[in-house]
Amino acid sequence: MTINHQWQLVQRPSGEASTDNFALVSAPIPSLLEGQVLVRHHYLSLDPYMRGRMNDGKSYAAPQALHSVMIGGTVGEVVDSRHAKFAPGDRVVGMGGWQDFSVVDANELGLLRKVDTTHVPLSHYLGAVGMPGVTAWHGLVRIIEPQAGQTVTVSAASGAVGSAFGALAKARGCRVVGIAGGADKCNYVTQELGFDACIDYKQHPDYISLSKALKVACPDGIDGHFENAGGKVLDAVMLRMNAFGRIAVCGMIAGYDGNPIPMVNPSLILVSRLKVQGFIVSEHPADWPIALQELGALVGSGKFRPRETVSMGLDSAPQAFLGLLKGQNFGKQLVKLV
Repeated sequence: MTINHQWQLVQRPSGEASTDNFALVSAPIPSLLEGQVLVRHHYLSLDPYMRGRMNDGKSYAAPQALHSVMIGGTVGEVVDSRHAKFAPGDRVVGMGGWQDFSVVDANELGLLRKVDTTHVPLSHYLGAVGMPGVTAWHGLVRIIEPQAGQTVTVSAASGAVGSAFGALAKARGCRVVGIAGGADKCNYVTQELGFDACIDYKQHPDYISLSKALKVACPDGIDGHFENAGGKVLDAVMLRMNAFGRIAVCGMIAGYDGNPIPMVNPSLILVSRLKVQGFIVSEHPADWPIALQELGALVGSGKFRPRETVSMGLDSAPQAFLGLLKGQNFGKQLVKLV
């Protein structure tokens, strides 16, 4: 264990991202300094937000630096430690990036956290019981604030965030309607995740058609919506929102390639007196322990059985990431390294 393999961002995308934007390089693993921990990654997380970080433009976070390891969540095992709170064999979650190993300064709060795999598989700490799950929790609990019996919707319903949103909303007695791409994903959302209904947006050529389908699935209107996609999906939802509805804006994957995402009827925000709020889950650290406790209980009890799409080997990371951006994954997209 002297050489580390890592994917670096070497070129910013122009339009769609491609494998040419990345380069696989090798580097020696440095000797540990006092307070540092060496982690061997077992799984690497792939998430839509990474596409935005590849651009060199104004955003909520600094752009990914060129010729640096691609950012990303990781779970793995401590293999060497010079920190009193971490020992070889500990299972940990962190932000190790697209590489086999990472050296972490364990004195910096939040960079590395031990996890218990007794009831929750290690990989789930990158999905249902990790950042995506907490994202769903914050949008639902802090922004949508649903009451039992209300109707909530979520785009990208079969993904890591959408599936967790559904489990959390059903636990609160809501009617939950998903929006996903393709019959297989919609069947998964209703039959395995337990949503009340799911609409295949690919069957609808425009937002008017999609909105009509939402009217059937949500006969009492929509009280809260969790947005991951933007574009025609959000336009369709806006037409069905009840007065004083709440929309939590988590992502706009429809525009991640640089295309503008106009809103057809922004006046509905005023007419329906809607709350539309964007958020970044890392800015709400106080929510994480509460959310993770609930999510861990749902997974550990079997009430929430998240699905994972696993790509094998570090070499596969760029292609798996591009597939994620095109919706080719079911549930959480991971790369298995060990």
